[in-house]
Amino acid sequence: MVIAVPKEILPGENRVSITPDVASKLIKKNFQIHVEKGAGEGAGYTDEHYEKAGAKLYDNVNDLYQSADIITKVQRPLDHPTEGKNELDLIKEGTLLITFLYPLNYPELAKECALKRINVISMDAIPRTTLAQKMDALSSQANIAGYKSVIMCANALGKIFPLMMTAAGTISPAKVVIMGAGVAGLQALGTAKRLGAVVEVSDIRSAVKEEVQSLGGKFIEVAGAEDMQDAGGYAKEASAEFLQKQKDLIFKHVTNADIVITTALVPGRKAPVLVTEEMVKNMRPGSVVLDMAVEFGGNCEVSEKGKVVKKYGVTIIGEPNLPSLVPTHSSDVYAKNILALLEHISKEGKVELNFDDEIVKGSVITHNGEVVQERTKSLL
Repeated sequence: MVIAVPKEILPGENRVSITPDVASKLIKKNFQIHVEKGAGEGAGYTDEHYEKAGAKLYDNVNDLYQSADIITKVQRPLDHPTEGKNELDLIKEGTLLITFLYPLNYPELAKECALKRINVISMDAIPRTTLAQKMDALSSQANIAGYKSVIMCANALGKIFPLMMTAAGTISPAKVVIMGAGVAGLQALGTAKRLGAVVEVSDIRSAVKEEVQSLGGKFIEVAGAEDMQDAGGYAKEASAEFLQKQKDLIFKHVTNADIVITTALVPGRKAPVLVTEEMVKNMRPGSVVLDMAVEFGGNCEVSEKGKVVKKYGVTIIGEPNLPSLVPTHSSDVYAKNILALLEHISKEGKVELNFDDEIVKGSVITHNGEVVQERTKSLL
């Protein structure tokens, strides 16, 4: 089977779905790899790297897509800037598309894939189980986003992170508040601690308290916190009353912080507002807020997607694609997630989708002209 690797067309997207290293491993498993010229350049992988790995290079994206049995991408299909049509219109019937489709956020796109008889595995729908850990691309990308968020905040803050004793006096450590103790939040906590900050973490799931403390963070606990984790390990949607209680407690911590990093996402829903405009108004001038959920509506009321803005003396970073700012390692781990998935669903270079398998059942969104994933189907 032929796996095609197109160049990502979303502005600012530097990642690539298959790296040369993973390409050579897939070739050894009897797949053929076709790569659009320049596909890996943003991530530091040249066309020569792909050729050495045994991949075939393509100038023309239309020819590339027509040659493919499987297409791997990072971003969902978009209008192509040079072809004058959507990427979906370039893909032939029966092709398997593996990408971050986010079907709960874009159910109409899933429907369109089904109408065009394009089979889709969405990498954001991989179940969070022990068996699927190697394929969990949401976690691999969130890990890198958590790291990069702290580096960006440190760069924007007019203070240093660690406690420092100098002849001119003692410098107090920076105070960092992280909202959400998922993969991104815990990585941000670890990174901020390594840089010497005092870190507090808030999460609606009381189950994560021990993890936060084991990494050296202080857990901000809301009185009477209900357990807000679903069976799949994701945060559930909180009640309005609970969110209000959380906001009242958070207000005090946020307004005393030098840096606030928000990471809260609920699959298929607008991100919950955790940092209100009123909180930002009461933060110290020179403080920094980074809203990691800005692509899906934002956790901060005054963040702006794709922009760094200053409001009430506070710098607010609304970078929607943090993993793309660390493209070499983001691509490396994403390609390994795809490799693990392909190893799981194929034999001797042939993909066979077994719907009795929980990973296949959870992550296949469209198959044979139908939307088959129940959660996506319920939105249409």
